[in-house]
Amino acid sequence: MLRVAVVGSGPSGVYAAQTLVQQREVPGVRVDVLDRLPAPYGLVRYGVAPDHEKIKSLTGSLRAVLEDERIRFLGNVEVGGPALTTERLLELYHAVVYCVGAARDRLLGIPGEELAGVHSATAFVSWYSGHPDAAAFELGGVRSAVVIGAGNVAVDVTRILARGAPALTATDMPHPALGVLAGSGLRAVSMVARRGPSQGRFTTKELRELGTLPGVAVRVDPAELALDPAYLDPDTAAALPAAARRNVEVLRGWAEADGGAAEETQRIITLRFHLRPAMVLGGPGGRVVGVRFERTTPDGAGGVSGTGVYEDIPAELVLRSVGYRGVPLPGLPFDAARGTIPHAAGRVLRAGRASVGEYVAGWIKRGPTGVIGTNRPCAKETASSLLQDAGALARRELPGDPLDALRAAGLRPVEWPGWLAIEVAEADLGRSLGRRSVKIPDWPGLLGAAGSPSSPTP
Repeated sequence: MLRVAVVGSGPSGVYAAQTLVQQREVPGVRVDVLDRLPAPYGLVRYGVAPDHEKIKSLTGSLRAVLEDERIRFLGNVEVGGPALTTERLLELYHAVVYCVGAARDRLLGIPGEELAGVHSATAFVSWYSGHPDAAAFELGGVRSAVVIGAGNVAVDVTRILARGAPALTATDMPHPALGVLAGSGLRAVSMVARRGPSQGRFTTKELRELGTLPGVAVRVDPAELALDPAYLDPDTAAALPAAARRNVEVLRGWAEADGGAAEETQRIITLRFHLRPAMVLGGPGGRVVGVRFERTTPDGAGGVSGTGVYEDIPAELVLRSVGYRGVPLPGLPFDAARGTIPHAAGRVLRAGRASVGEYVAGWIKRGPTGVIGTNRPCAKETASSLLQDAGALARRELPGDPLDALRAAGLRPVEWPGWLAIEVAEADLGRSLGRRSVKIPDWPGLLGAAGSPSSPTP
């Protein structure tokens, strides 16, 4: 029997486990899927917006994989800490596949970024998604917000800020977060990109959603769109990918409609382009009061250059959404420039040579690129490399069931029945609040529901 540990229960980890147990070339593969959290599914549970139920329904297919009798889910197990080092993990398994994602957000690198009220979009998403490590947000006194970025995460947080609580009551958003959004006096959200509309990284479906929010007006300045050559030149537009052309047409429609009538009670989303953040502006008490942007212009090589013209946009809340980075895992090599673990076809490279038994998949392998489905071929490539090494890997005798060793080290893994108990507790919580299933957003609540008295591994 070839025993493999997959670290991370998000899509890349689950797809890697699925490939390993469903292939026929190497019989008898058994996989333990380890996760630091007591709940599975990674960013599908803690990164997909709560009002995107179609995407969140992917948990059904991930669940079917984790319920395979050849796969064992072990949550509340942190790899890389003193209780379970990467070296010790490799002693317990023939092979380890690291699917730990990219947990850190990129900084803007501008003055004032440390001011109170400036956060990463990642932190905001974690809060409204019920991640047990997330810090609470307070929106009291916030009338306007600036979201810096032009990807799907930027669109998500813009939409959640503008949507309002009534439409989110039917989701699994934690009740405390729902209450904060319900009490918010926020009226204006500006989503700001340093380049033009044809270079936005959001999907057309996500973009269009902004125009369907009840009581929300979307505004786009046609003069800013016109700075993008693809907006005015049909030949330039024709050379764009189809998704970019669709995005430009959606924005053109909003610009021509002038955002529609904006009643006093409405929230307004303003989409801004060709503005590069230069400084976060502070006010009394060290809190943010706005962001200073520099107008940019296309440089003819796909980028932008500054014009020396500046504009201040007021805001009491600033969310940066300019990408993710992988985080070093103690005991493993790390490429600090790329934010990834160096590899060759998924095999971890140590000093340029493949480390037999250590593999990577997902964002920690290729960087934070692609959509959820991109993880499937990525995981298959890694699994293929592992299976090619199976003969050499299986020759090593293991000390016994790794679960016994984890418990002996003081860990208290949450197995699949524990996760099912969390699901039941969240459904009960929702019913008690007159809602559907509602996420438990804290460690004591999750571990208590799972029947584990243990606190998270430090």
